[in-house]
Amino acid sequence: SQNQCLILEYLRLVLFGCSAAAQVKTSRETKGQFLSVNMAFSVGVMSAMYLTKGITGAHLNPAVTLSFCVLGQVPWGRLLPYCLSQLLGAYVASGLVYLVYYDAIMAFSGGVLTVYGPNETASIFATYPSEYMSLGGSFLDQVMGTGMLMLCILCLGEKRNTPAPSELIPAIVAVIVLGISMSMSANCGAAINPARDLGPRLFTLTAGWGTEVFTCYNYWFWVPLVAPLIGGVLGSCMYLIFIHWHLPDHDPPENLPTISTLSEKMETFMFLISEICEKIHILFFI
Repeated sequence: SQNQCLILEYLRLVLFGCSAAAQVKTSRETKGQFLSVNMAFSVGVMSAMYLTKGITGAHLNPAVTLSFCVLGQVPWGRLLPYCLSQLLGAYVASGLVYLVYYDAIMAFSGGVLTVYGPNETASIFATYPSEYMSLGGSFLDQVMGTGMLMLCILCLGEKRNTPAPSELIPAIVAVIVLGISMSMSANCGAAINPARDLGPRLFTLTAGWGTEVFTCYNYWFWVPLVAPLIGGVLGSCMYLIFIHWHLPDHDPPENLPTISTLSEKMETFMFLISEICEKIHILFFI
């Protein structure tokens, strides 16, 4: 079913990304760097899209699903099932990452699972703001990141513009996610995805990190839940207003010939010039 595929696509996405985060964190960056996590999440996006795009559309993100519903590309009845399936997939994937890296996490943290401090491990799973970030700055960060994501992906299938080949869209989306992660993750971790953040956060709540994962940083957890939804819709509206509504009609009028070669264009141009000259001659000299 579609819901099973949604769970599977999120398993791949979060498994790649959070596994890389666990490896980098617990090795103290001796077995990878921050870029490793960004690249791993991007590979997870690409593989999940190739795996399930033909069945679910591979939204991978409740903000994307909501935006497509607003645009009329996805029925509203699919919004809640899609989001719940994405959330469940992220939760299960976080549990698998925890099992695989359990020994490394315990060795790194000394058996104390915390959100704060040099040996914190909660950021392996969910995103948290840098200490210098204000609430307003965090919200804007997530709105901007998700808005950029929608602006970039909506044009990929636009036939009236320069559409990407369908078989390359997963790879292109992965590069887009990589670019956003590399340029906009210092502030808040570039969640830009409510399910990617809430699913792992719920897992850490139940796996021993406790309620601190929700109460820390003045109850910051709601920012990566709400801001991406708003950012996705805003980005979609900007695409409609500034791009989509200004594109020419895809199909030329039936009464105009289709001109495909340079020679045909020149012949048509010269014919029109001759017709204009003839009309001018008739008008002024006859």
